[in-house]
Amino acid sequence: MPEKQNTGRSFVNIIGENFLAVLLILLLFLIFVPVGKTIVDLAMAINLAMSLVIVLAVLNLKRPADFTTFPRLVLMMTIFGTAINISSTRLILMNPATGSGHLSGQSELVQAFANIVAGKNIVVGFFIFLVIIVFQMIVVTKGADRVSEVTARFTLDSMNNKMFNIQNQVQSGSITEEEGNLKIKRLGQEINFFSTMDGATKFVSGNVKFGIFVTVLNLIGGVIVGNMRGGAGLGESFKTYSILTIGDGLMSQFPALLISLATGLLITGTEEETALSDRFRNELTVNGFIYVLVGLGFIVLGLAFHNGSSFILVPVGGFLIFVGYYLTKAKKAREEAEKVQAMEAQGAPKKADGSSEEISPIAKLDELSLEIGYALIPLVDSEKGAELMARIKKIRQECALDLGLVIPSIHIMDQMQLQPEEYSFKIRGIEVGKARLKMNHFMCLNTGGVSKDREMVGERTKDPAFGMDAIWLPESKSLEAEKAGYAIIDAPTIIATHLTELIRSNAAKILTRQSVSSILEQVKKQNNVVVDEVTTGQDKFSYGEIEAILRNLLEERVSIRNMVTILETIGDYGKITRNPWELTEKVREALGAQICQQFVDDNKVLRGLSLSQPLCNKILEKGVAPMGSAPMVNFDLDEGRNFINAVSSSIAQMGQQYPGIPPIVFCPSEVRRLVKSATEREMPRLIVLSFSEIVNAGTNIKTEIVGEINV
Repeated sequence: MPEKQNTGRSFVNIIGENFLAVLLILLLFLIFVPVGKTIVDLAMAINLAMSLVIVLAVLNLKRPADFTTFPRLVLMMTIFGTAINISSTRLILMNPATGSGHLSGQSELVQAFANIVAGKNIVVGFFIFLVIIVFQMIVVTKGADRVSEVTARFTLDSMNNKMFNIQNQVQSGSITEEEGNLKIKRLGQEINFFSTMDGATKFVSGNVKFGIFVTVLNLIGGVIVGNMRGGAGLGESFKTYSILTIGDGLMSQFPALLISLATGLLITGTEEETALSDRFRNELTVNGFIYVLVGLGFIVLGLAFHNGSSFILVPVGGFLIFVGYYLTKAKKAREEAEKVQAMEAQGAPKKADGSSEEISPIAKLDELSLEIGYALIPLVDSEKGAELMARIKKIRQECALDLGLVIPSIHIMDQMQLQPEEYSFKIRGIEVGKARLKMNHFMCLNTGGVSKDREMVGERTKDPAFGMDAIWLPESKSLEAEKAGYAIIDAPTIIATHLTELIRSNAAKILTRQSVSSILEQVKKQNNVVVDEVTTGQDKFSYGEIEAILRNLLEERVSIRNMVTILETIGDYGKITRNPWELTEKVREALGAQICQQFVDDNKVLRGLSLSQPLCNKILEKGVAPMGSAPMVNFDLDEGRNFINAVSSSIAQMGQQYPGIPPIVFCPSEVRRLVKSATEREMPRLIVLSFSEIVNAGTNIKTEIVGEINV
């Protein structure tokens, strides 16, 4: 017994997994094999039921593109209806009417539908049938076909604009990247859906034409067969097969009409977040006063006509007035409820008399924001290219790769308090950079390739990213400036370069504990041991302690992308010290190769200045580490000035000897942080490397000391 049950269950599973193949075989069976009237009636009932289900499903859809299988479903229903039509036609012609008009071999549903429509008057029934056919063919099917064709064309034409708008929304921060990807996915579904629907409507219109052909064939063929084989007269045959033609045509065309209706409803739908039936209800009941006006008009017409039957307009008008009054009252109550809910959502306190007192909510603070003057709006206008939006997206990607820090979306907004051609970059509402542009002008930099006799005259300015001298020249002179040797920079590039530099120099401010949590979650997916070692156990580090170490690295533009090495180093030395600056130095030593390789030349040579031993001893002697603050050198005014002058002059000599290389100072690891803190105000771009970092960089890097700093 158990074996039989398992066999039966597996057979059902096989049928369920391959129901489309089974359905196709059954359709072929209906087309090519004669079947009895019971099977034909069952197939007709299923066809009618499925058509109604499809129409009702369409009414409850929110987005047309959500019904992704509809084009294929139309094809399957068309084939199914055709198979039924062929079977019923075979049934009609293979069972000719006798002289007594005997119809026992014909489909019961066909005869029932014919009697409902035609009754005792075949001519009236036949004309009603023709009206239904013409309505379906000319109005519904042809309209759906045309709308489908136009919709598919406009959907494809607007694809690029919609894609660009989504990218702009992501760049401006109005939506997240996940929401942007979801919108792009939905856009792809929409394009595929309307493209296939354009072809699916051709099946619907073809099915209508096929039904008309079969109808004519049933009538003519039935009369011929009835006369030749059934022995019925011409009049009797015409009457009998007219009934069968009407019934068979209705049973085939009524489901096709429902499919055409569903197609039209789906194609004419819009991208909304509510079902079609809900939209009808909401939009038709938006104004109850309309129903009142129509009701009054009906009452006036009913009283004006002296015909008794036209008095029916009066109660209809009264009913419309009642509906209008009810809708108006319901709308007023709904508005009051929404107002109360809005006040409660804003946390509005109650006055002594029970009424609500409105308090302005606190505005959400953007992580990163770019505020622009109104003259710069074309730079972010999607209709005018919005080249800056693509640049900003690329900046975020590059910074994530270089710094190992995912940069939040940058919210771009116009700011009336700025000058028309100014822009300001803020981190959590604090301005970190600001500059002015000249629209329709290029910033031209002399990078050393412009001879004195070819220098051009323009409005002097400074490159906002690096402070280099530059001039503004109009677009008409850009080609001339380029030939003269100037570096030509347009407005989007100026902002993009400035933003990149501001993000890199302020990466430590962008880092948050939430960012640290997200980074650790990503690392834990593949290196859970090192994360657990640092964040659990007796010597565990809090997010705040890890954040402090990462901030120290980012302040000197050290990438935190190699988080495994950073966490391993914290785990190794965290048992010895909890001081974030001491741990930062240990992490830097572990990242020595990564840090040093940024500054080598093509021959893998790292050139820099070294501190003299007496100067190192003096820095150590003057070094202090205030509680909770970074280590610093407690020079007096003269000592600090002499130290800065010594470093500046040595760097100037190094620049003359080796032009183009970055200013680098080598020193022992115990004074590296002190040297950096003593110089970061006057020389923020000075690179300070410890000998331990250089040693850990490996033998592939050669070190060359080009001078010594001494006071």
